[in-house]
Amino acid sequence: RSGYVSYGSCGLPYYVGGIVRTEADLITLTPEELSGKRGIRTHVRHEATGIDARKKIVHIRNLDAGESFDVPYDSLVVATGASPVIPDIPGITSQGVFFLRTVEDGMALRKAVLANRAGKAVLVGGGFIGLEMAEQLAQNGMDVTLVEALPRLLPFLDEEYAALVRLELEKNGVRVLTNAAVAEVVNGHGTVSGVRTRDGVTVDADIALVSVGVRPNSGLAAEAGLALGVRNAIAVDETMKTSDDSIWACGDCVQTVNLVTGGPAYIPLGTTANKQGRVAGGNIAGERAVFRGVLGSQTTKVFDLYVATTGLTAEQAREAGFDAGETKIVKTDRASYYPGGKDNHIGLIYDRQSGRLLGAQAAGSESVAGRINVCAAAITARMTVGDLNDVDFVYAPPVAPVYDPLLIAAGAALKGVRQ
Repeated sequence: RSGYVSYGSCGLPYYVGGIVRTEADLITLTPEELSGKRGIRTHVRHEATGIDARKKIVHIRNLDAGESFDVPYDSLVVATGASPVIPDIPGITSQGVFFLRTVEDGMALRKAVLANRAGKAVLVGGGFIGLEMAEQLAQNGMDVTLVEALPRLLPFLDEEYAALVRLELEKNGVRVLTNAAVAEVVNGHGTVSGVRTRDGVTVDADIALVSVGVRPNSGLAAEAGLALGVRNAIAVDETMKTSDDSIWACGDCVQTVNLVTGGPAYIPLGTTANKQGRVAGGNIAGERAVFRGVLGSQTTKVFDLYVATTGLTAEQAREAGFDAGETKIVKTDRASYYPGGKDNHIGLIYDRQSGRLLGAQAAGSESVAGRINVCAAAITARMTVGDLNDVDFVYAPPVAPVYDPLLIAAGAALKGVRQ
């Protein structure tokens, strides 16, 4: 539907902030490269308006020319992604209110930021996009306020680690309002001038970015009779096949499986979408490929603080029926005598009965992402905290202490396992 294919949407906040210099830097493959080098006929600015599963035809509309035509298929892949959730509040369509999903969204927001460098920005939503944009806009000289309806930022993070994120934002000049649901986008003559919360607080704004989540673009699939799952995402099996034997689906429009609980989940991430696309394409081409599921592994940077998470939170583990235990430690990421070390806050969630590792979270230096990746591998392999405690980690004073922070955390967790 847009003018771009195969781009790094996770880089959009950094394009808006100027770290990524041009939109072309976000592009992996252009339509011309797909058509010319790979022989894949590619149409941008075209919209699929319907799927006739019985006749195996997709209805297409050229958005620029206004013409419609049909494309037949033997096998069809639905990869329609997700769309930003648009709150049903007055003023949400005002000029100066932005959402960030496509390259075009990023271009429009970047233009507004460049025109309002000394102005005020309000970010609605304290998820990763809101945090990354808070950093980028503040570093561009804007007066930034982040508004979150829930009691804390990043609700999937431990409360202690979420508090560290808030502290880092405020230390860098970002105003943070929690328990602050937005009631109205205030505008003058159609242009945003502020955001008003339900408790009557008005925050002035020259621009506003709304990032309160996404919903799967599953309308075409539903109209074609395909089965839907959690949050109306398209239901697929491990080969990414839908309820129609000729149609596969992948990416942010589909439900998947939580690797810890085995239950259905909707966790839209770029890493997941890439893997699912390869599985769907491989199976259509005659391979036997499966997508096992996800842990929801995520990481981001907020000024000088890095956060990362994988697997279940303690609350999610208890809801899933585990006898969940949780341990949290603080340990420097280098030898204590080596200069430049920073504290790593690491939390492990585990089953008290079996010792099985269920989840992990961290906040601290850049090294937390690598340590949480180790935990993601351990959870996938169904390792226990005892197994993790036996891992032979690397050691060098500039890189890690003799006892890696993960070993400290695993040793502490072992004390909570019922022998």
